[in-house]
Amino acid sequence: MGEPNIIAKAIGRYIRISPQKCRLVADLIRHRFVGEALTILRYSEKKKASAIIEKVLRSAIANAQQKSPEVDVDNLFISQIFINPGPSWKRIRPAPMGRAYRVLKRTSHIHIYLEERKGR
Repeated sequence: MGEPNIIAKAIGRYIRISPQKCRLVADLIRHRFVGEALTILRYSEKKKASAIIEKVLRSAIANAQQKSPEVDVDNLFISQIFINPGPSWKRIRPAPMGRAYRVLKRTSHIHIYLEERKGR
């Protein structure tokens, strides 16, 4: 099998959600057609992660249409989607006896790559 023919990509960076939570939703739509993936995201139980991934996916679709206007949106396929950790925000929480506990507020980078596949 050869190299995937990447039509468009979209990257959401510094998204304020943990990569672990976001990967659970990304695994649901990996290697699916775009219309099917949007339906899965709309009815997913993990509302925040699915809303964020849907926004990045719609951006990738718009990038594909902008790059080549003759592309058929129904044939777009999610060839790659991965979630990388971004920088963590360090915060402190008061703890007993004057101590402080560190709280990590994690961020994510979401990468979505689309290719065009004929037929279903």
